[in-house]
Amino acid sequence: MRLGEHRYELRLDWTGDRGEGTSGYRAYDRDHVVAADGKLHDLAGSSDRAFHGDRARWNPEELLLAALADCHMLSYLHVATRHGVVVRGYSDVPTGLLQEDGRGGGAFVEAVLRPRVVVADASMREQALAIHAEASALCFIRASVAFPVRHEPTVEVLGD
Repeated sequence: MRLGEHRYELRLDWTGDRGEGTSGYRAYDRDHVVAADGKLHDLAGSSDRAFHGDRARWNPEELLLAALADCHMLSYLHVATRHGVVVRGYSDVPTGLLQEDGRGGGAFVEAVLRPRVVVADASMREQALAIHAEASALCFIRASVAFPVRHEPTVEVLGD
């Protein structure tokens, strides 16, 4: 592996065979387990309920959205440190829009991240808003998707 390259590996096991395999579209569950060496917990996955999945399990669309939000947060915290913005809290309620293409497929057409950042001092508010663009540019996951990822951030001051 070259310097600057990082490889990721996991295991994906389908657990949805009800005894008939894929003999019919409704004959199997979409349940699966995602695991990786060294992880504390496996992820219980399925398809979205709209596609005959189990809504109690994570679906790939939610995981993609989670990856975007998580990556932006981690990039943002890094950028905040570099710019002297002391972040004391961070949460997000992202949304994504997937459009079906009528042929059984589809694609995400947009994601909107809504980070709520709490900073230590009012003097950091403007800079805290401004650095979202830099964080977005550094996010590996954002750079890997072919749809727009918008940001609607808010910044609060600790104690306000």
